[in-house]
Amino acid sequence: MLQLSEHVDAVRKEIGRKIGPKQKSDFGQFMTPLTVARFMASLFVPSSLQTARLLDAGAGIGSLSGAFLDRVALGELPFSRVEVMAYEIDDKLRGVLSENLEKYKTQLSLDIGVRSCDFIEDAVDIITQGRRDFTHAILNPPYKKINSSSRHRASIRQVGIETVNLYSAFLSLVIDLMQQGGQIVAIIPRSFCNGPYYKPFRKIIFEKTAIRHMHLFGARNSAFKDDDVLQENIIIVLERDAKQGRVTVSTSTDDKFLDTEINSHPFNQIVFPDDPEQFIHVPTLPEQDNIVSSSACFSLADIGLEVSTGPVVDFRLKGHLRQDPDSGTVPLLYPCHFSGQSVVWPRLGAKKPNAILHNAETEKWLYPSGCYVVVKRFSSKEERRRVVASVIYQDSFNSTVIGLENHLNVLHCGKKGIPEHLARGVAVFLNSTWLDEQFRHFSGHTQVNATDLRLLKYPSRDVLIRLGAWAKEKGELTQQKIDDKVRRLI
Repeated sequence: MLQLSEHVDAVRKEIGRKIGPKQKSDFGQFMTPLTVARFMASLFVPSSLQTARLLDAGAGIGSLSGAFLDRVALGELPFSRVEVMAYEIDDKLRGVLSENLEKYKTQLSLDIGVRSCDFIEDAVDIITQGRRDFTHAILNPPYKKINSSSRHRASIRQVGIETVNLYSAFLSLVIDLMQQGGQIVAIIPRSFCNGPYYKPFRKIIFEKTAIRHMHLFGARNSAFKDDDVLQENIIIVLERDAKQGRVTVSTSTDDKFLDTEINSHPFNQIVFPDDPEQFIHVPTLPEQDNIVSSSACFSLADIGLEVSTGPVVDFRLKGHLRQDPDSGTVPLLYPCHFSGQSVVWPRLGAKKPNAILHNAETEKWLYPSGCYVVVKRFSSKEERRRVVASVIYQDSFNSTVIGLENHLNVLHCGKKGIPEHLARGVAVFLNSTWLDEQFRHFSGHTQVNATDLRLLKYPSRDVLIRLGAWAKEKGELTQQKIDDKVRRLI
């Protein structure tokens, strides 16, 4: 039997070559490759329903709906009838969408509705009327920030949704449009798994659905490589109004899915019960290898430390910045002053200033000299580790105070220094591959926020101090030495 989604994918590639980067960015939408569409459709579980009512929000040319209908045509989803509701605001794509879906009528009992209206506004109207009509949804929603004063933000607030991006707005609305037991398969950026901005969205997922399956790609650019999208994506399967149980987690290197590995995890390994932020962790190892050792179960507060972003916001203190150290100035540290675990200051010829005036106006933004652990807030997408920690020592600078710029996270003790052995131990722990693996379980960002560091679990203060004493004795540390020592400790 002909699988029409192959034809749809050929059309996708042809149209994709004609759409410029600006238009793709303006719409925030990238069309789904055939391999990804088929994998997503394969995640639907057959049911006893006679009629499937499928929602495809932001349908493009119908790649996802087509993959779903292929499974129906093959008898893998044994519905006697399918009703498809597809939304697409792009006039050029919508004509192709209608044409592609109509072809399935030769094989299936099929009713097709293609809507040109704005999905968000239409969905809000439907939800306001109290309707929940859909049994299935498959979507690759647009990825674009929503301005706090935009009509979309005002619209979703009418139905109690507060979120910052179109993709989370689309998925929140889709959840509200589903019947009890309705199945949702979506490919979305992984950014929702952590961070305060997406906490309301995570709450919607936990309160209204059960997470059944999550799939991660090993390569950051795998899912939409035809469009050069360097974004970590996740495929998630949700069931409306269902009891949460174990979660299936699968991984593949790329969108060919040839090396897919599948494991199952209890939900308390996905969302830790004592985590007030409700971060979503995505374990990538078999369950028995993924259990976090009880020796790394302490918070920063437990070990007597705090973390803040660097207090110096340079554009607000521009008149006090100096390119090079001079009389009346103190060191000002930016991410560029940290190379691996070393501090390189001053960095002459750099684009960033090396110093800031010490006076009555800058005093409150400066820290007293001491031992601090510093973690860059932003790492490059290709950097091997997300968390890279360095130590500033008491005698690093001939100054009573120092400036720390806002693109740094600073671990401190009441805005004062940390005992040296503790600082060294924390830095070694943060620089371990084990910690990096734990961090990646809940973060798809290249950004490391103070909240992320605050919610990580650490060994005890005593263990960290011993680790720091070991690090000082050993001197130069290789990654292998760090990893061997940390794994023995935890």
